[in-house]
Amino acid sequence: MDAVIVDSTTGIITLGPGNRLDEVAAKLDGTGWTFVGGRIGHTGVGGLAVGGGLSYLSTQHGWAASSIIEFEVVLANGTVVHASATEHSDLFKVLKGGGNNFGVVTEYVVQGYRQGDVVGGNLVFVRSEETDRKMLKAVRDFTEYSEDDKAEVIVTAERTNLDLVDSWILFLFYDGPEVPSGTFDNFTNIGPVIDTVRRRSYADLLAWSNWVIIRGSVVMIGTETVPLPSDGSHEVVMGGFHEHWRNVSGSVLDVPGLVASIAYQPFPKRIAQAATEKGPDLIEADDDVDRLIIEMNYSFIPQSEYGRMADAMEATYTGIRDRVMDWQAGGVLPSSVYLPILMSYGFYRQDYFARLKPENAALARAVASRVDPDGMFRDRTGGWKP
Repeated sequence: MDAVIVDSTTGIITLGPGNRLDEVAAKLDGTGWTFVGGRIGHTGVGGLAVGGGLSYLSTQHGWAASSIIEFEVVLANGTVVHASATEHSDLFKVLKGGGNNFGVVTEYVVQGYRQGDVVGGNLVFVRSEETDRKMLKAVRDFTEYSEDDKAEVIVTAERTNLDLVDSWILFLFYDGPEVPSGTFDNFTNIGPVIDTVRRRSYADLLAWSNWVIIRGSVVMIGTETVPLPSDGSHEVVMGGFHEHWRNVSGSVLDVPGLVASIAYQPFPKRIAQAATEKGPDLIEADDDVDRLIIEMNYSFIPQSEYGRMADAMEATYTGIRDRVMDWQAGGVLPSSVYLPILMSYGFYRQDYFARLKPENAALARAVASRVDPDGMFRDRTGGWKP
């Protein structure tokens, strides 16, 4: 279950589903190869891969699922099958973004990629209304204008219980030992007060990223995918998203141990293009439009506050979705953009399959009915159901 076997010639990697991303990276360290996983080391391989998976390497290689060559799957009747582009191809497609609805994946065979040292770390900024405006414009502009597929950012605002901390934290990544001049200037020119960015191994970066894990806390994650606003509308749109998040998160700052964050993550068309080049998946994002993935997090300590915090999370992502739809109706945002949500970030109250293209949701239902006719995974496991 924790196997990591790499072919040093082809870079094909066999992964057991019991691995965490930092464990895989550590085992690959020194081989010259890496895989498209996620960004936080504690994340499990299994759930990430069948949920799509967003990575620092996604602009180059697509979703984590895009590089999967074959799944070994135990079906509900105990049959072991191997799903690939040439064998059980419909099962292969729906496993890339369809979650735990089709069987138990016991092995992933993935294409690895050559990997040397990278540059990565955090820049921390003191929060102010002016910083808000600059950071929101910077992430919008980076999504549209960055032409370097090796450069990635996660632009995160974070506040804590009673607003003892209220800041911006930039996760910065470059797939190479040196960052070309000017790559991240629209962020660095804002003036960080803390800088932990340095040259590292990829394994070191994933292990180091685990600082974000708050042990002993309840963590909720929700998400929305939004069209990238134009340069002319970005202040209204990006400012509207951020003001809404501050209003909702501000209403629960009295919850013990609260840490609230919102992460604006570029989803440029190149991610969808890279995914499409590697073959079909259930997400099947259109590759001619830029988007943002917004990740919302609430962590807190007392379990007794779960219901209140779940309502706050729902209010947060629902408010963003409502604003998008209103701006689309009013012509502020383009109306024809397909906006699937990323399963890896979804909240349990969100309807993942309803946000897929109808034909792909129908395919997921059809494959689930065929490989699990008695509904064992539908009725006896959690998660989103087609």
